[in-house]
Amino acid sequence: MRKFEIANHKPSVGQQVAILSILGFWLFYVIIITLRAAVGDWPAQGEMAIRRVVVTIFGIGLTYILYLLLRQCENKALSIRILTAFAGAIPCALAIAAFNYYVFNIYSPENLLDEKNFAAIREYMEQENYALKAIVEDSISRFFFIISWASLYLALSYAAKVRSVERKAARFAQAAQDAELRSLRYQVNPHFLFNTLNSLSTLVMRSHPGEAEKMILNLSKFYRTSLSADPLEDVALSEEVHLQNLYLDIEAVRFPERLKVEIDIPEELMTVLVPGLILQPLVENAIKHGVAHSKRPVTVRISAQAQGDFLKLTVADDGEPPQRKESSCHNSDNNNGIGLANVRDRLEIRFGKQADLKTYRPENGGFVAELTIPLLTDI
Repeated sequence: MRKFEIANHKPSVGQQVAILSILGFWLFYVIIITLRAAVGDWPAQGEMAIRRVVVTIFGIGLTYILYLLLRQCENKALSIRILTAFAGAIPCALAIAAFNYYVFNIYSPENLLDEKNFAAIREYMEQENYALKAIVEDSISRFFFIISWASLYLALSYAAKVRSVERKAARFAQAAQDAELRSLRYQVNPHFLFNTLNSLSTLVMRSHPGEAEKMILNLSKFYRTSLSADPLEDVALSEEVHLQNLYLDIEAVRFPERLKVEIDIPEELMTVLVPGLILQPLVENAIKHGVAHSKRPVTVRISAQAQGDFLKLTVADDGEPPQRKESSCHNSDNNNGIGLANVRDRLEIRFGKQADLKTYRPENGGFVAELTIPLLTDI
């Protein structure tokens, strides 16, 4: 709790940046005044330069005090901080103007002017309220100088706060995205389990205990493998293919004569990374609408190929051509539950517009799902 409170009071603009900005402003002031004195050929420029440095050091100190005051208002509303800057700049400007008057007009002024000019200036300084007028006039220009630095500081502080808010928003957005990915990823397993339990129930009702036992063992292997992986982590394509083989082994118990499987993936692509279980809904779709609805052997083919910077994954079956009133079933996200819609949502969240899922029906029957994602390698 203590660490949290300290972190909340951490200034948005570091002390080093604040000090450098103060020194930069006053260095600019010294350079401008010195150039003005050189161009105007003022007398005793060496002595005036020394006194100017003294005034500058005094001004730096007061500006730093103003910085400390503004830092105390770090968590206040911007309007309050602006008012604080304006209110704090007034006494600072008056103090610097008064100190400047003392250094150049009261402390040994004869060292800055020759005797004739000094006498004329002394007579002018003896006029009523001269010192007050000179200080007020100088403090006005000093005020605008100091408020310019304060404006820069407030701008830096505000920009730092905006960046901090943007970083927090980005973290929240990433957390929401991760949560959605987890949700979509976890949807796959219950959906798959529901279908498998239906198949298992059918085997039990038909008095096929051997096939049922084999399906239970394969189901156990599938879940042990799939649930051990982080749903936000990508997996090697070889691992994804292994999971699909486990699933297809389960379905082979249901369709021993009808289900044929082909895997056509080059060895060099087995190490590329893909989202875990991204092929599962596509393979399930092929089983549900291709193999299950056919009375002849149907081949489910999983293939992959590299296309430049992208990986193309294809899940296809050569099932029967659909009847007219069923023509949209194989391709329907609604009919397939979370199937194709789940894959599209996961691709959009994970890759945005860089990924795509296309589906179509060949003229001679069957169904093809082509998934295109960026080609990711395990670095």
